[in-house]
Amino acid sequence: MVGTGPGEAVWTAGEEDDVSRQPNDGPGLPLYLTEVSRAMADYGLYLAARPLMPRLPTGDGHPVLVLPGLMADDMSTATLRRTLRRLGYRVHGWRLGRNIGPTQECVEGMSRRIEDLSDRYGRPVSLIGQSLGGIFARDLARKTPDAVRQVITLGSPFGLQRDSQTRAHKVFERYSHLHVEKRTLPLESEATPLAVPSTSIYSHQDGIVAWKACLDRLSPHAENVAVYASHLGMGHNPAVLYAVADRLAQREGTWRPFRPPLALRPAFPRPDVPEVPLRPAAAA
Repeated sequence: MVGTGPGEAVWTAGEEDDVSRQPNDGPGLPLYLTEVSRAMADYGLYLAARPLMPRLPTGDGHPVLVLPGLMADDMSTATLRRTLRRLGYRVHGWRLGRNIGPTQECVEGMSRRIEDLSDRYGRPVSLIGQSLGGIFARDLARKTPDAVRQVITLGSPFGLQRDSQTRAHKVFERYSHLHVEKRTLPLESEATPLAVPSTSIYSHQDGIVAWKACLDRLSPHAENVAVYASHLGMGHNPAVLYAVADRLAQREGTWRPFRPPLALRPAFPRPDVPEVPLRPAAAA
């Protein structure tokens, strides 16, 4: 396992998942093996763009909760939280240590966290989740929709159909004996859309999860935003930071699809549309 920064990790070729891979699964081996170097390049882009960060869209300073990915902790989202805090938002980490999956401490801790923040500020909280953290964010939005303003996911494979669509399956299963929520694929929770606005930010250059597994079904309040980024670099890639700031800047109770300004359109490829519904419609 190789670290890419505080609280971040990626699995080396020697630990590659041994699940059988099928045609059209992903990501491919070249993307997987270059994740660390490309995440570092994303951070270099962030450093180059940092003087422009004060010009990001600003909103009303509402509370934001950021959830880390698998095997990561709050240090992995520090750049994202610091950027949003400078824009005036009340930004919080999850304070639950390293994310090893849906343990009892994790499930109960996230529920307490969202309840505490919504009560403290007297208004709904925007949830941002990276990778597995995004799946947790969507779960929280289903359980407590009144406490959630919107959900933004970064490289989150909530549309997984098969284990072979993620390179992190083996590591996730390593801690499955501690998980209190057992999940089967496809995720049963994704059979119905979220009741709150949702934005899925994903990348064709993701080296950990298949980008197709990150596509949300389109609805009047759901969208997919494509970027050029590595999986581990999602939290500090400049295009991702712009898209997140733009989504948070919308007035409470309103929502419009993401439209980058003309000067930034080259950084945002045309988003993909799911070829088929992520889940079969429920029987009447």
